Amino acid sequence: MTKKYLTLLLIVCLFNCPVYSAGTKTDTDVGKGGSEEYSYLNAKNSNFKKAVAAIKQAKKYDKKKKSEKAKKRFNDAIEFLTIASRESPNEPAILGLLGFSLINVGDFDMAEIYFLLGLEIEPNHIYINKNLGELYIKTKRINMAKEQLKILETCKCKEFEELKALIEQQ
Repeated sequence: MTKKYLTLLLIVCLFNCPVYSAGTKTDTDVGKGGSEEYSYLNAKNSNFKKAVAAIKQAKKYDKKKKSEKAKKRFNDAIEFLTIASRESPNEPAILGLLGFSLINVGDFDMAEIYFLLGLEIEPNHIYINKNLGELYIKTKRINMAKEQLKILETCKCKEFEELKALIEQQ
């Protein structure tokens, strides 16, 4: 009887052990900040890369006042980024672009959720803090936008200046 339990335990242990091949990323490798290698996000035909291309095209359509085409491309980006976030969970770059794309299709509530998720992982992420500040301005929460501006104060970056100018216009 003991031999059967030991055999069963051995089989269960063998099949429950995670197997990683060389070069794969685990959930714990992604989103820590620092100097990790993020080139896998730009792999040929990756969903992240497709989303970035869709966002660039959507911005061009926006400039040309072709809002329906822009909205369609932002929706495409959301689909690609949703898949990318499943492939690489807890990646601030993906969460930030998801929030940005959602703002552009008018889904402010979901955009805020993704921005806040990204900031939980990387609280000083410049892009996410700036875009969250812009979202707060669009939703008439100027005091919260000012809080995002305070976070960007030390970065000495164009995002700080852009957000500051938007707040001053209010």
